[in-house]
Amino acid sequence: MKPLKSNQLLKRLGYSFSQPALLQQALTHRSFSSHHNERLEFLGDSILNMSIAHALFLRFPTAKEGDLSRLRASLVKGDTLSEIAREFSLGDCLKLGEGEVKSGGAARSSILADAVEAIIGAIFLDSGFESARDVLLTWYSPRLNALSLEQDEKDPKTLLQEYLQGRRAPLPQYDVVKIEGESHAQLFTVTCRIQSHPSATQGVAASRRAAEKEAAEKMLAQIIP
Repeated sequence: MKPLKSNQLLKRLGYSFSQPALLQQALTHRSFSSHHNERLEFLGDSILNMSIAHALFLRFPTAKEGDLSRLRASLVKGDTLSEIAREFSLGDCLKLGEGEVKSGGAARSSILADAVEAIIGAIFLDSGFESARDVLLTWYSPRLNALSLEQDEKDPKTLLQEYLQGRRAPLPQYDVVKIEGESHAQLFTVTCRIQSHPSATQGVAASRRAAEKEAAEKMLAQIIP
């Protein structure tokens, strides 16, 4: 990356690296080099989730666990990360292989989102957790300030689907395992399974859809602890 472009990015990020090689690695896609950003992305994802969870915990002291999980999912999903990346013009700074360049990888949401997480991981390695947390919360400040517990809530099935899509994971599978009662007063038992979680969750309600929502909500609580 050219010095001018690098300096402009650092200014937008609001952080200066004492180890510039970490930023270069964070911007390197696996199509460009074997020394790419996927390990940093893994690290940054954990730091992001913890930092946003703590910020929401402090900001909404009376919020229930489900509300906090819903808000966090909306902030850490891939769409939000790619929006932040575009605000930084991050696509102009990525190191991509020739094939990714030709196919428009610099504008692809998944690649941009991964790079943001990788930068968070790089800042953590460069100067520790508190620095990484403070920088990313500055990035998120407008979004955090706009949050409200009174805003329209998405149902748990939608939130679970968005959470998985943001991580490019397969969609959940819902199965009706039991129907009890007379036709006018049936009770549905539904399980929810996802590929990345070893055990299914279960919902029981007077309709299949309501049971699916309950199972999805329980799954969200397990995968976003």
